[in-house]
Formats: sequence, C-alpha cells, structure tokens
Amino acid sequence: MVLDLLAPFAAQLQKPTLAFLFGGMALAALGSRLEIPEPVYRFIVVLLMLKIGLGAGISLREANPAEIALPALIAVVLGIAIVLLGRVTLARAPGIAPADGMATAGLFGAVSASTLAAAMVMLEADDMTYEAWVPALYPFMDIPALLTAIVLAQMARGGTVRIGAILADSARGAAVSALGLGLVLGIVARPDAVHAEFYEPLFRGLLTILMLVMGMEAWSRLAELRHSAHAHAAYALTAPLVHGALGFGLGYGAHLATGFSAGGVVLLAVMAASSSDISGPPTLRAAIPQANPAAYLGASTSLGTPMALLTIPLWMALAQVVM
Repeated sequence: MVLDLLAPFAAQLQKPTLAFLFGGMALAALGSRLEIPEPVYRFIVVLLMLKIGLGAGISLREANPAEIALPALIAVVLGIAIVLLGRVTLARAPGIAPADGMATAGLFGAVSASTLAAAMVMLEADDMTYEAWVPALYPFMDIPALLTAIVLAQMARGGTVRIGAILADSARGAAVSALGLGLVLGIVARPDAVHAEFYEPLFRGLLTILMLVMGMEAWSRLAELRHSAHAHAAYALTAPLVHGALGFGLGYGAHLATGFSAGGVVLLAVMAASSSDISGPPTLRAAIPQANPAAYLGASTSLGTPMALLTIPLWMALAQVVM
C-alpha cells in the first residue's frame, strides 16, 4: 500500500502544476527580478473561478438535488470544524495571541481557489472523474469558516457580532463573486459554447502562471513567518494533512452513503486541506484588525499553500487504493 501511494505522488511532482510552483520558489530563492503584476494575478484568478463556476452551473442544470445535499452539508461542517479545531490548538498555544490564532484558523478553514483549480487539472490529467458540480461546494466551506473565525474573535474581545455584515463582505470577495456569477450563468443561461471554446483551453495555461506566482510569493513570505511564533509554522505544516484527512474521511462516508465519486472525495479533501489565498485575507484584515497579518498570511502562503498542493497526489493515491 505504501508503494501504491508513493508512485503516483512522485509522478505528480513532475507534472506542470507542481513543477511551476517549485519553479517560482526557485526563482525567488535565486533573487530573480521576474514579476507578475498584481492586476494580472487577480485577473487570472477571476478567469479561473468563472470557468469553475460556469462548469459547475452547467452540470447543476441536470443534477439531482438529493446528490448534492450531503456533500454540501459536509462542506459546511468541515469549514466550521477546522476553525473550531484551530481555536483549541493554535489559538491556545503558548506565545500565540488569540486574535492571530483565530485569523490563521479562519484562513485554513476557508478554501484556496488556486489549490482547487490545481486539483481539478491533476484529476483530469489522470482521468479521475468527479461530479462537475463539486467545485460549487467552495462557498459552502469558505463562508462558514470565515464567519466562524470572525464571530469567535469578536466574542473573545467582547465586541458586537454583525453576522449579516460578515456574510455580505465574504460574498463580495473576488473569488466567491466570480464563482457565484459563473454558477448562476451556467444554470440560467446557455454558456456551454463559450465555456468550451474560451475558458476550457485557457484553464491549464493560466493555472501554471498562477502556480509560478504562488511559488515566488510563498518563498518571499518565509521571512514574515520567521518573526512569528514557531507554533504558526508547526500548524501550517501539519494542518493541511489533518484537515485533508478529515475531509477525505467525511467524503468517503458520502461515497458509501450516496455513491459520491472518488474524484469528488479528493476535491473535498483538497478544499479542506487548502487555506484561503484570495477571499480570506482582505475579509479577515477588515474584520479582525487586531490580528497580525505577518502571522496568518505567512503561515498560510509560505507553508500552508505549498503543503496543501503537495497533498493532492496523496489524496489521489489514497482514493485509488481504498476506492
């Protein structure tokens, strides 16, 4: 079983998605002046999330609501459970300010758009099928996680909790907005042709640029992480494995109960293992201003995201072994 797990993992490291991530880290380590402008990065994220939303919306037109209900409920439970787990571990660790711990747990409970996109490409490259509506579970995990972290942080300070404002701010985030728009258009319009002819061909190429940017940013933020407590580093290295295993286990339960696909289980595990890189940081910066961005962004971007990406082959191999 160990060999069955290691062989696909090693093979995935050579494929473009992870290779560009490591390439970006290498460039940053060597002091390269290569830069991808921030507006270009944001534009790529919007295109990727529109593509994911359109694909999910098109599939939801014909989907059975009963098939979606259990995975959607699991996504909500995972987002909340991951934050609660962070509250009793990282937020209570010696030397960690509670606000920093809750902000970090909120990011790790939310979802990374780029990690989700990378997992989709890797699944398709290995012909591992999944229900096309699975990426639409993104906001079911993302928003409850951010909401839980913000509410707990504000309760700890004795402040007023405005759930409606938090929900509205989270929903207005770039990644969630683009995904939601694509989802609605996929359901009510007929964007099948533009999805197939424009978004689909661009998807893999744009993702490699995104991975390159994330690799460079991950390396550059390592300096920020050195200034925060070592508990953040330990949490960032272990959380993707723990959270992903939790997601895989609950997804496997859905597989046994409803026939949820192996690829769907993998994507659920990946979403649980990832940490938000688009919608989460600005939301938490505004809602938990007392938290130190160097702590939660450093933990998420420099260690959490690369670790989550590296676990994708693990969940794929595990699904092939047990399912």
